[in-house]
Amino acid sequence: MASKEDLYDEGLDLAFEGKFREAIERYRAALAIDADYVDAVHALAMAHAELEELDDAITVGCRLCELVPDDILAHTSLSTFYQRKGLIKEAEEEAAKAKVLDWKRQLAEQKTPDGA
Repeated sequence: MASKEDLYDEGLDLAFEGKFREAIERYRAALAIDADYVDAVHALAMAHAELEELDDAITVGCRLCELVPDDILAHTSLSTFYQRKGLIKEAEEEAAKAKVLDWKRQLAEQKTPDGA
């Protein structure tokens, strides 16, 4: 039986070949093993977006943001899905979340080791 990582990797290979429907099957198989496998969730959302299945991309993107609420890329991806769907308000809200998270990351990197 293939591991979740093997299934995810197979999905990536298929996606790189433009075989997004088959990639989705592999990502779903990986998620059947571990429903919280973040890499597979993000890849699944992106594959749906590539097929212009924006409702599915948004649903999966929302799940991704639930799993990793501090992930800048998750919010940026979801913002893109909303924008492509024409949901500008939602897209702007997700973009703002990503921007705030990036500012927080930058501030954390600027702190000195003694916390000053």
